[in-house]
Amino acid sequence: MHGVHTKEIVKIQYTKMKVIKPPKRESWNHDNAIFLAGSIEMGKAEDWQAAIPQIFKDRKDLIFLNPRRNDWDSSWEQKETNPQFSEQVNWELDMLDECNLIFMYFSPETTSPISLLELGLYASTGKMIVCCPDGFYRKGNVDIVCSRHNIPVYNTLEAAIGRLRTELKNCS
Repeated sequence: MHGVHTKEIVKIQYTKMKVIKPPKRESWNHDNAIFLAGSIEMGKAEDWQAAIPQIFKDRKDLIFLNPRRNDWDSSWEQKETNPQFSEQVNWELDMLDECNLIFMYFSPETTSPISLLELGLYASTGKMIVCCPDGFYRKGNVDIVCSRHNIPVYNTLEAAIGRLRTELKNCS
């Protein structure tokens, strides 16, 4: 679906909180779309992306963009010419561009190279909430990038979720 953008899709009004996962593409007509960026590394990181929408399940005005694909196949060749891989990467980049908030978590059990790349790409957007606990192997790099871009870094998921609650109250 390279080249397809959500702006080309009919806008939908949701009646309950919504989670959108790749390769699904939908558009939205409100300002509370949160991309759940960060550690996945199948088998290494807990499925924290599933837990966060549950915390906000009563908020009908929220859309969570969860890159943790249900049908991910680690045997896909990581090349632009591979249609499934290209679809996943372009979905993530499109949703990162179009979301209102990026909630990024670096699990200490992972290396998360793509999350580090995304931090660099989106640090200057003003829409990031970052959680990087002690023990993440590149915490110093994350802290410095966030400091340079005035992004507060939270040491626990609970604290970062607290910031997300505050941001969502300010967006309502």
